[in-house]
Amino acid sequence: MSETVTDHENTGPGAEPDDRALLAEAVRSWTRIVAWVLTVGGLVAFIASFTLTVEKIELFKNPDYIPSCNFSPVLSCGSVMATPQAGVFGFPNPLLGIAGFAVVITTGVAILAGARLAGWYWAGLQIGVTLAMAFVCWLIYTSLYTIGALCPYCMVVWAMTLPIFVFVSVRNLHASGLTSRSGLALAVARSHALVLVGVVAVVIVLIAVRFWDYWSSLY
Repeated sequence: MSETVTDHENTGPGAEPDDRALLAEAVRSWTRIVAWVLTVGGLVAFIASFTLTVEKIELFKNPDYIPSCNFSPVLSCGSVMATPQAGVFGFPNPLLGIAGFAVVITTGVAILAGARLAGWYWAGLQIGVTLAMAFVCWLIYTSLYTIGALCPYCMVVWAMTLPIFVFVSVRNLHASGLTSRSGLALAVARSHALVLVGVVAVVIVLIAVRFWDYWSSLY
């Protein structure tokens, strides 16, 4: 495949050679990191999506089937899978995960094997992971405030989608040259760990507050 980025794409007009070299090294470093995140995160999310699909098929075959992820009234895949939100596009949501994370895994493995992806591919990947992150945010909201139950396997997918989105975004901020031209872009890229921890903390707090009556009843 073609080179991922060019010097012109990496830097603004008049950029110094040293700046170009540093930015190119940052892109290479982040690309290697992203490859592992895509491979490992994609694999974990794929397994969760595949397992959910199997559970959904079992429910189709036997309405009395109890999914393996039914642990309590709150942690219950069965309750979530029975809602319209579980098939918002007319088919089970996990099928989206199977297809999407298969692409994610393939991309990660290809990079680890030495593939150099074209800029248009990275742009498409960015669009894909951004849409996936937006969909996950919607699923979190509906699980908490519409359905009133949490699907453990779904939460695994949520947990993997977040770092995939963040790391791909940071890599592309460097590759586009924005981090060399914009202090805000550079600050965002440098704060990726804080973003990850912050989002996870917010979701945990929302879950704790939403189901506090249930959690407190356990003690």
